[in-house]
Amino acid sequence: MHRNSAYFTELIGTFFLVFTVGTSVLGGSPLAPLAIGAILMAMIYAGGHISGGHYNPAVTMGVLVRRRINLPDAVAYWVAQIAGGMLAAVLARWVVGPRNVAPLSLSGRALAAAIVVEVLFTFALAYVMLSVATSKSHPNNSFYGLAIGFTVAAGAAAVGRVSGATFNPAVALGASAMGLLSWSTAGFYIIIQLFAGAVAGFVFLALSPGELTAGPTATAEPAP
Repeated sequence: MHRNSAYFTELIGTFFLVFTVGTSVLGGSPLAPLAIGAILMAMIYAGGHISGGHYNPAVTMGVLVRRRINLPDAVAYWVAQIAGGMLAAVLARWVVGPRNVAPLSLSGRALAAAIVVEVLFTFALAYVMLSVATSKSHPNNSFYGLAIGFTVAAGAAAVGRVSGATFNPAVALGASAMGLLSWSTAGFYIIIQLFAGAVAGFVFLALSPGELTAGPTATAEPAP
């Protein structure tokens, strides 16, 4: 496995995630949470064996804290994820061609509520991913993509109307580029999502201290 393959896999997976978010939300699909969770699940199964299937800078942050990726690779993942997300945002906006999109701009109590739910579900997403896709307690399992995808679907259905349910800095940036989220709100989201991902990594290690030792995992990190 080559690092370039892992980086390109992250770009592809994040592209399809953000593209699905954009087209389903801009198109007003009532099944947007299901579509978003389903494409994430599919992309994880498609690329998990190559890159680990992060498709989310907050998840990569958790994996970095968990010590399943080094800092240079994590930075390269972040670049690939953001590039894929921004490309998807531009294409989704062009494909759907929405009119009069009002970006979600929050302040006061609404912003505080959005921050709370974004922290909670970003933590849940990163924690689930670390637990089902990097734990040596159940190597080579077949359920990790389903668990991660359904975490996103559940969060989108539960709090989509509160925060927009991004749970992902690449999605937050893409949503801003599509006019769904104000840039200032996206800035708040990115900071708290990366924080939540890091916390998930620390919690995972605190609950499973033996995971720092070498052992097999369900998904892979880039190899030399």
